[in-house]
Amino acid sequence: RSNVRVLCGSNWSLVLQGQWMLEFYAPWCPACQQIEATWESFAKESEGLGITVGKVDVTQEPGLSGRFFVTTLPTIYHANDGVFRRYRGSRTLEDLQGYILERKWEAVEPVAGWKSPSSIMMHGMAGLFHFSGWIRQIHNYLTGTLGVHVWISYAIFILATLLIGLFLGL
Repeated sequence: RSNVRVLCGSNWSLVLQGQWMLEFYAPWCPACQQIEATWESFAKESEGLGITVGKVDVTQEPGLSGRFFVTTLPTIYHANDGVFRRYRGSRTLEDLQGYILERKWEAVEPVAGWKSPSSIMMHGMAGLFHFSGWIRQIHNYLTGTLGVHVWISYAIFILATLLIGLFLGL
């Protein structure tokens, strides 16, 4: 049984309380696969360190990766009572433990207020990522299930964009 907490769009706000280390990963990512055993070992030691260790699968949670503005994999964040800092250190078990035990996170500049995952700006970013996922699902339905040619699907989206723009313009 894993000690790593799996976070998703519905429970991500748990990170706003207490001290956390949070990894954003993708199952297909080689670098993420390399750190997986270390991350599990780190989670086993987490109770003694006074932290919670979590992970987010960016392929399943695009809104959450948008909220944290994840652009590289794996991405690791430290959170302490809603103050977020990006971890950029070595990904060895000893360095992860040292980051917490020696309170090295205090020397790292926190994520700016407007870029904080709990800000209204990042809430909007999460919505955009959800919307793009919804569009991708519609495209896959049109091309995969209904057998519509890819270019016809693109034309449908172009037409929808124009009509929405026209409607909003009126």
